[in-house]
Amino acid sequence: MHTSVLLDECIEYLNLKDDSIIVDCTLGYGGHSSEILKKISNGYLYAFDQDSDAIKYSMDRLGKISKNYEIIRSNFVNIKEELSKRNIIADGILYDLGVSSPQLDQDDRGFSFHKDAILDMRMDRKQRLSAYEVVNNYPLDKLVCILKEYGEEKYAYAIASCIVKSRPINTTLELVEVIKKSVPEKYKRGKHPARKTFQAIRIEVNDEINVFKKSLYDALDLLKIGGRICVITFHSLEDKACKEIFKSVSDIPNELKDMPVIPDKYLPKYKMVKTIKPSKEEIEKNNRARSAKLRIIERVR
Repeated sequence: MHTSVLLDECIEYLNLKDDSIIVDCTLGYGGHSSEILKKISNGYLYAFDQDSDAIKYSMDRLGKISKNYEIIRSNFVNIKEELSKRNIIADGILYDLGVSSPQLDQDDRGFSFHKDAILDMRMDRKQRLSAYEVVNNYPLDKLVCILKEYGEEKYAYAIASCIVKSRPINTTLELVEVIKKSVPEKYKRGKHPARKTFQAIRIEVNDEINVFKKSLYDALDLLKIGGRICVITFHSLEDKACKEIFKSVSDIPNELKDMPVIPDKYLPKYKMVKTIKPSKEEIEKNNRARSAKLRIIERVR
């Protein structure tokens, strides 16, 4: 099992106390959750996941540490609804937005451009939309748009055109070959030429950016005064969304900035604490950490 990215920093900046109520919005294989549980022996952990393999593994892992947890089988977009049912206001909330290594490494999930699998990429295998639908049924203009917006792919039009011409495309490696045919030789010499396209399709399949934004706004409302939210992002789109939301709730309105005394009702409820990148040592040990960034915000009123 790979080590969780920025684990020590998360544990430190969540300000865990013995009786903290913590929400892990991205349980995965329990890397962060298991360390959190060790620190909150009289507290409680609520963890969200919708991947049955991850839930099964984590139940076993967490159960060896403590009984003080509940795994909520749901997308974290439902954080408000699920925590309201349980009357929970949290001391700390964590998002680790990376796709977990085991999901990438499971051949049949279709996340990886290194292994052959059916085009899938669904985090929740019960949902209808899969990578196969996106690749084979989306019109050209919509594909171009997704590759540009979610993949920041400079050859979006060339790749999308080649995809449309090559349909049907059934597997990940078939898609990789189509992408390789669409881009100049020099583009293949750096990072893998399919990386950005696969990222874009995965984000579209799971509606990741919109789901994250809604969930994060809701999470801010579910925080106690003095409570913190830690968000680990792995690409610029997620990081931009997080940064903008944090800025919007921690800033004083522009028109009031010059006032000698800001009226109480206009003072922000939150303050940004810190932004952290992984250390050189961590990146050397875990290549997936290279693009990670941790942002922390605290509720102050």
